[in-house]
Amino acid sequence: MRTHSTKNTKETTMTIQLYELCGADENLVFSPHCWKARMALAHKGLSYESIPVPFTKVAGVEDGEGRTVPVLRDGDDIIEDSYKIALHLEGKYPDAPSLFNGEGGKALTRFVINWSQTQVHPVVYRLVLMQIYKNIAPADQVHFRQTREKRFNMTLEEYSASYGASATDLHNALIPLESMLAAQPYIGGETPLFADYVVFGAIQWCRVFKGQSLMKKDSKASVWFENVAQLHDGAGNKLQFAA
Repeated sequence: MRTHSTKNTKETTMTIQLYELCGADENLVFSPHCWKARMALAHKGLSYESIPVPFTKVAGVEDGEGRTVPVLRDGDDIIEDSYKIALHLEGKYPDAPSLFNGEGGKALTRFVINWSQTQVHPVVYRLVLMQIYKNIAPADQVHFRQTREKRFNMTLEEYSASYGASATDLHNALIPLESMLAAQPYIGGETPLFADYVVFGAIQWCRVFKGQSLMKKDSKASVWFENVAQLHDGAGNKLQFAA
């Protein structure tokens, strides 16, 4: 368990706990959805305790059944799902910087979530699949292999060989982002919003396993990613890379 702090702690309560998916090394936090929640907490200036959870323990977090991470405990509130966590933080800490800047920002975020998870996530998943497997604990490897091979109807190795992705695939998936950033520095406009952290989380997932974002050097998307990583005292650069 680790405590993360930010410089704006006016509204912080030490009861905030964030359950995050981890590898065999509990410092290896790689889920894109957990990174969304991390960045949302940093945006709000809230300190929290990170609780690493391996694949086989996720379902029972906070005495739940069939849970998914991230899960946030904030006092008596237990929230699952990164977008719902962001909505909770927005409502509970209204005096901290906004994650949405109103209903329009929420609508934007819902679009970005759907775009990211249908266009960006599949590419990153294909890029990092075997590295996820190699960096999780033996019991989690059994679970991961069984569940994914049932889904794929083939072995992990066969899936990786048949459906592997490249940096070019990632660049192509990010063309809409690249185009948007020609007119503004962030998805949120002049300042970042939760929508930025949605896409950041997906690229961070790749970065954790590949050691780099794999985006084209000096592209607008690459510059944007580096700028987001440096926000909030470099919250996005406080990571453990995979072996």
